[in-house]
Amino acid sequence: MRRIVLITLLPLVLAACNNQGLRDLRTNTGGPDEFMIQPVKPLEAPDSYETLPPPTPGQANLTDRSALDEGIVAFGGRPAAVSGGIPASDAGLVRHTSRFGVDGNIREDLAEADADFRKRKARFTQFRIVPVDRYNQAYRREALDQDAEARRWRRAGARTPSAPPAVR
Repeated sequence: MRRIVLITLLPLVLAACNNQGLRDLRTNTGGPDEFMIQPVKPLEAPDSYETLPPPTPGQANLTDRSALDEGIVAFGGRPAAVSGGIPASDAGLVRHTSRFGVDGNIREDLAEADADFRKRKARFTQFRIVPVDRYNQAYRREALDQDAEARRWRRAGARTPSAPPAVR
């Protein structure tokens, strides 16, 4: 009887030791992955098929969309200005935000600090019998409570026109 219980429990214990980190983004459905579908612009017939340029393998075509360019336009920017550095119209903003100094390695420093944080938080998350997404639990103290923050600013007398009205 002990052998049967041991043979039954051993695979469960070994499977629970699999460390997937904090995120478990697997899907249990057999349906398509909606993030793998990339919408494209509608096809257009050229004015003349003789004037078409030769195809360039591996390059973008006219129906490909650029998520980065569409995001820039959605926020009121100009996609052409991305590669040209900081436009003159934003020089005052950049000067104001960098008035206390700029750390050139900020991305690397934050990535290293976050890796250490995730390593500490994932220390005991590898022992689980069923797959669980522990990301939100680990970053709970790091998250901003938007309702509490809006109340804090309203109590201080600041106008919050873009926030939902206060619930009474």
